[in-house]
Amino acid sequence: MRKLFTIASLAALTLVSCGKDKGPQVDVTEGEGSVAIVCDVATDVEVTRAELTTEVNCTTPAAEDFALLIEGVSMNYKQEYAAIAEFNDSYLYNGTYRATVTAGDVTVEGYDKATFIGSEEFEVVARQHTEVKVKATIANALVKVEVTDNFETYFPGGYTLTLTTAAGNEFDVTSQSELLFIAPESFTVSGTATKQANQSGAAAQTITLPEFSKENLAARTIYTVKMDVSNVGQATLEISLNETLVESKVIEEELNEFA
Repeated sequence: MRKLFTIASLAALTLVSCGKDKGPQVDVTEGEGSVAIVCDVATDVEVTRAELTTEVNCTTPAAEDFALLIEGVSMNYKQEYAAIAEFNDSYLYNGTYRATVTAGDVTVEGYDKATFIGSEEFEVVARQHTEVKVKATIANALVKVEVTDNFETYFPGGYTLTLTTAAGNEFDVTSQSELLFIAPESFTVSGTATKQANQSGAAAQTITLPEFSKENLAARTIYTVKMDVSNVGQATLEISLNETLVESKVIEEELNEFA
């Protein structure tokens, strides 16, 4: 009797096994799902207080140039990859994660030194494939220093302008033609200019321009500093930021203290 029971049990197990073979095959273990990261690189930046945007001409990294960080949101998990390709189609246990992609180093400041960063949360479901789209945007603040024709006319002896970042990096922006990519912290613009001789015959004088500083910079934002001289009434040095006047000094009366 015992022998018959054993034979019957084996037959039943065989039937169950055959039934499983006929079902769909899943190449993941219980509780895991496969994940792929897709990186979308955007070069748009804010240019005015009205939050208009424009495209920036800069070197754009390819998807394979992005490093990847996967962090657990619903669990203790952290893994870094030198490239997205090293991770794609990997398996993660079901749960909530955050993917962060990075290309460049925001502490490396200069012309055409754009850094791109993007982050996206995603959910992994067991036995399912998840494609995560991460938008990487410019992580730098961008600065441009300009002077008007009136400024150049009033200072025919020439001028020099220097931009200093929070990290202490200095850039000559006297004749800046390209956007400067800096860490989104702060910057200061300083310089000197040689005044024209006045009608009384006094010699031209080189003066130190008042410094202009901007703090609490935002990433993905252009800051345009413009130096102008208004000749309405007394000659006045005007400094504007993104077309908004932020400082005004009468040259003859007030700038002499900076000489």
